[in-house]
Amino acid sequence: MVLIMSDIHGNYEALSEVMKKADEMGVSDIYCLGDIVGYYCQVNECCDELRKRKVKCVLGNHDWYMVSGTKCERSRSVNDCLAYQRKMIRKDHLEWLASLPVIRYEKGISMVHGGWLNPIDEYMDLKETYFEEIEGNVFASGHSHVQQVKRFQEKLYCNPGSVGQPRDGDSRAAFAIYDGKTFELCRAAYDIENVCKKMKEAGFDAYYYGCLRDASSRLHA
Repeated sequence: MVLIMSDIHGNYEALSEVMKKADEMGVSDIYCLGDIVGYYCQVNECCDELRKRKVKCVLGNHDWYMVSGTKCERSRSVNDCLAYQRKMIRKDHLEWLASLPVIRYEKGISMVHGGWLNPIDEYMDLKETYFEEIEGNVFASGHSHVQQVKRFQEKLYCNPGSVGQPRDGDSRAAFAIYDGKTFELCRAAYDIENVCKKMKEAGFDAYYYGCLRDASSRLHA
């Protein structure tokens, strides 16, 4: 049994609770589908935790913005948060992020951040025909921050949702468990107000963290 998660976005409070769930469930391996950085202020703590646990990760679009020094063309708030994180992130964490692959194939699962047409930054249009020409039978990606499991004939797909910033109306940290045959969508409650407090102390107003409380959908970024 393995745990798959995505889109942590510097939210260490949420990540910590998901890791507690991983320990309680006794999972054999943990995988992260990218976007370790972005949005929230505890980027070093998140990198520390993932590296300490030897979590196998792929590169997300926010991770790419961080390591390449480029900006997000869709969101000023993303760039504001990344500018803060670039001042805070440790050099060894930056080098680790830069080493991450854009696709992994582990435990029979093909894993990317965005989609298989653009691994880093595709918002997938999950039509019945999407996976017809893509090698493999089990797939997992993040990026949308919305949990879902879909089956397309013999192909099985899972989006574990977002650990750090869900956008599906449930404010709890999202992740998934895979037992070799099926995916189970899971949630973990965490101290959202502590994240808001840390963001405020870092100089951000509620515009940057208010969505944590209602987990409402927002523009893609």
